[in-house]
Amino acid sequence: MENLRLMFLLLSISSALFLVIGLFKPWVMLWWEDVQNRKKIILVYGSISLFFLLAYWIMGVAL
Repeated sequence: MENLRLMFLLLSISSALFLVIGLFKPWVMLWWEDVQNRKKIILVYGSISLFFLLAYWIMGVAL
């Protein structure tokens, strides 16, 4: 259970890092999309980061 919690933390940190990279160069992080802009970066990587951070926090409370 602790390994899964650590994985959620690492996924949250990496998606936050991708969010920061994407704010400077959106094309690098959304190369498969037709439109690469900062709003889409925030929607995609921001929501992923918040989801995994919330999952990490919930697993900490449950333990």
